[in-house]
Amino acid sequence: MIRTMAIVGTGLIGTSVGLAAARHGVTVHLRDTDVAAARAAAALGAGVLEHPEGPVDPAVPPSHVGTILAQEQRRGPARRFRDVASVKAGPVAGALRHAAGPASCISGHPPAGRERSGPLAARAGLLTGQHGC
Repeated sequence: MIRTMAIVGTGLIGTSVGLAAARHGVTVHLRDTDVAAARAAAALGAGVLEHPEGPVDPAVPPSHVGTILAQEQRRGPARRFRDVASVKAGPVAGALRHAAGPASCISGHPPAGRERSGPLAARAGLLTGQHGC
């Protein structure tokens, strides 16, 4: 069972994942280059802004999968990576190009979303019953 995870990117999907995970007792660490988005996600209860003390399972937005995967592997806190991007070619190519261990990257897509984006549009049940492909 996952006890801690890190979400890099607190948009609609990242914040929704954080809300659902936090409701199941997972300690979620939030990061985003948009500090206001990360703060909004934390205020909604999707996680905390503190840096994790030990290994976590991170979630990353599509445009940064390869570079973040490599960066996190160098830092050492990650065991597995799950991308939930709507596109696959870029994230998979980035993981293969940048990451030391691309086999730790699990690529999938939850067929879910909303007509709005960002952390304020997130819902804990957004991905409930959805199956990644």
